[in-house]
Amino acid sequence: MKTEKTNDIKIDTAQIEKMFGFGAHYAYTRSKRHSSTKSFIFGSKNNTELFDLEKTYVMLQEAKAFVESLFEKAGTQILFVSSKNESKEIVKKIAESIGAPVVYNRWVGGTLTNFDMTKKRIERFLKLTDEKEKGELLKYTKKERLQIDKEIAKLERKFGGISEMKTLPTALFVVDSKYEAVAVEEAKLKNIPVIALCNSDCNIKEVTYPILANDTAGESIKFFTQEIASVCKNKPVKETKEEVKK
Repeated sequence: MKTEKTNDIKIDTAQIEKMFGFGAHYAYTRSKRHSSTKSFIFGSKNNTELFDLEKTYVMLQEAKAFVESLFEKAGTQILFVSSKNESKEIVKKIAESIGAPVVYNRWVGGTLTNFDMTKKRIERFLKLTDEKEKGELLKYTKKERLQIDKEIAKLERKFGGISEMKTLPTALFVVDSKYEAVAVEEAKLKNIPVIALCNSDCNIKEVTYPILANDTAGESIKFFTQEIASVCKNKPVKETKEEVKK
């Protein structure tokens, strides 16, 4: 595998070619470009600006290294956030495959900044769901059960993906930081770092670890989300010499 070295990170040309193949380099038109992304654009084609994928690759590796460092500590959890139509199902599936919390419907204001209330709503959702599964709702009238079913469905949409999240997340992974601006702002207020797949219309200064690439094409979204998900795991505890002797 041919590699080159840029900013102490070796460029994997095969990965660059792969990203190019699914259109990760496509940004938006110049009129949509946020000034913070200017240095990551290397040209344009048919009025569409193009990202420098070597810089994208470096950003991805930096983000992955950061996530890996977080998982050196027990209890780390990354909250995946993506509610726009192009990405929600892709991100939901990947997050669920690694047991990570995920917001795939519209972000509920206060999810992070009013986490005590969020926990209460989650507790309510889990309680009603448990009672329904056990048949304990049969004591209510048909009309009352219909109302409870509606409440369960509403809570599922809002909090189903984070029902196992007992504490604030260690970090967020977001697809399209502009679209998910409320989530990014709440994370900032709670000093929670944000890793985000951003297109050229995003203000990357609002993100701790931005990854500049196409954030609307399905294959691009899938690739970068999987790359982050691949390092969302605790490292095995190393045996000490004393433990080995025993």
